[in-house]
Amino acid sequence: MPDFSYEQAARDSGFKYICGVDEAGRGPLAGPVCAAAVILPENCDIEGLNDSKKLSEKKRESLFDIIIEKAVDYHIAFGSLEEIEEHNILNATYFAMNRAINGLKEVDFALIDGNRVPTGIKVPCATVVKGDAKSMSIAAASILAKVTRDRLLLEYDEKYPIYEFAKHKGYGTKLHTDLIKQYGPCEIHRMSFLKNILGEKK
Repeated sequence: MPDFSYEQAARDSGFKYICGVDEAGRGPLAGPVCAAAVILPENCDIEGLNDSKKLSEKKRESLFDIIIEKAVDYHIAFGSLEEIEEHNILNATYFAMNRAINGLKEVDFALIDGNRVPTGIKVPCATVVKGDAKSMSIAAASILAKVTRDRLLLEYDEKYPIYEFAKHKGYGTKLHTDLIKQYGPCEIHRMSFLKNILGEKK
């Protein structure tokens, strides 16, 4: 379970405003990638907070509101479909993470999920592999990013009902890939991700 040991280590080094950063949506075949940055109060107690992937949708939704209520500050941002196509998914993810961090009122250190420091980060930072299961701040960011992106995909489901985005949230499930093959892609699909699915039809 995540705790505040990484945040405390940063405080012991003299930092005060420490955010956790995570993303959701690098793998899907459709829609933008989302990132969140969250600053929690020192030793903030949020029962059940964990890696968003280990929680039910209902639990993520309830924690989303609690995190926003208790956070010192938070910001959620996107890397657009156009940026994914033009700059690739990794760079689009970095754009989203930078926007999330830069959207905070005050921040002097960032704990970032993963093993690579995103290009462009302007504050001191540290990467934490599987950070969403180790750091409370990163776990909180993972939930804000995941819930925000899932809610967007529910909006897409209403606009493009034939693709059933509410069921798969844009990920490459058999249902989703079968629907793409049947109907072809729509304007929110990542064409660079569909080459193997569409083959010569692209």
